[in-house]
Amino acid sequence: MRAVVTRVSSASVAIDGQVRGRIGRGFLVLLGVGPEDTEEQARHLADKICGCRIFEDENGKMNRNLAAVGGSLLVVSQFTLYADLRSRRPGFSHAARPELAIPLYEAFLADCRALGFPVEHGEFGADMQVESVNDGPVTLVFDTDEV
Repeated sequence: MRAVVTRVSSASVAIDGQVRGRIGRGFLVLLGVGPEDTEEQARHLADKICGCRIFEDENGKMNRNLAAVGGSLLVVSQFTLYADLRSRRPGFSHAARPELAIPLYEAFLADCRALGFPVEHGEFGADMQVESVNDGPVTLVFDTDEV
């Protein structure tokens, strides 16, 4: 699994002009699923992201996690994180098929909730408009093949 995580002051996702998810302070998570990914990886990634200490403490150091700031998550499916970029027209055959990706996307959402965090989300496979107010900006890339 791959995730691009941005620390935000606020973020929202809309489908057909209707806001489907909105958060204040927290993480905007763009989540991609690969064909070899597992529920265990989803659980590990949720734990890693939710525990990531990238909010500033009283000394201005990145030392506080999502729980410490009362943050939440907005998770948006993002198959393009598995794009093959060797040509000028990206290919997406390296992303998991929906029959695997949807259950793992939903498992990730459930894992974040089980850790005690409010989770908003988009709709898998939908054409979505995502807005965010990036805080910092601070953006990290997670890949279960590397973490």
